[in-house]
Amino acid sequence: MQLDQVKAVITGGASGLGHAVAQHLVAHGSKVALFDVNEEKGQQAAQALGEAARFYRTDVTSEEGVTANVAAARETMGGLNVVMNCAGILGAGRVLGKDGPMALSQFQATVMVNLVGSFNVAKAGAALMQSNDPGEDGERGVIVNTASVAAYEGQIGQAAYSASKGGVVGMTLPMARELARFGIRVATIAPGIFWTPMVDGMPEAVQQSLSASIPFPSRLGKPEEFARTVAFILGNRYINGETIRLDGAVRLQPK
Repeated sequence: MQLDQVKAVITGGASGLGHAVAQHLVAHGSKVALFDVNEEKGQQAAQALGEAARFYRTDVTSEEGVTANVAAARETMGGLNVVMNCAGILGAGRVLGKDGPMALSQFQATVMVNLVGSFNVAKAGAALMQSNDPGEDGERGVIVNTASVAAYEGQIGQAAYSASKGGVVGMTLPMARELARFGIRVATIAPGIFWTPMVDGMPEAVQQSLSASIPFPSRLGKPEEFARTVAFILGNRYINGETIRLDGAVRLQPK
């Protein structure tokens, strides 16, 4: 798929990795629909990107809201052939904390946004993409999810987060197998430690410690590196059903 043919829904598109993907795609001729719960940031992001971008305030856990906004985005863009799931929350907390066991609602909220939300947007997008005219190799669309290296070696305090991201990894292959008959590919990126607004707020000593933990290159990932990986997946039709670690060879320690 050529980037100038891309018409993408990007969740979490108002900031962080999602916004970096939106910037990269628009710079290469794509049209994007930014889905985010932050109205102010979303409107600002879309305005900065220009005519090729629109913002839709979206709660990814709402089935009705997502279905309506995906349909509206397709109408506005004149089509839909990419879903990029970047929306997520950390949900950090110990199973047994100082104040007692983790509230079940916290675990549920993390899984709802990170896993159920990704599935919700993916299936809404796939439902529309299945009717696209087939391109080369019969391709009709691409779904790219965002997991995390925590899906593989989650740290203490990441039980909820790791479970949610492990679920994203786990659904990638079966979803790709199922949607293959429609010409829709599914892939996932599992990023390591990247420069995001969350990291920007950390003390410099913590940032340096995080950078030192990464074998090579010994620095945090750049959002544009994540965006280029998304573009590579979109352009390479033989990438399907796979989760790609993007992490500088880091392996998370227990804490």
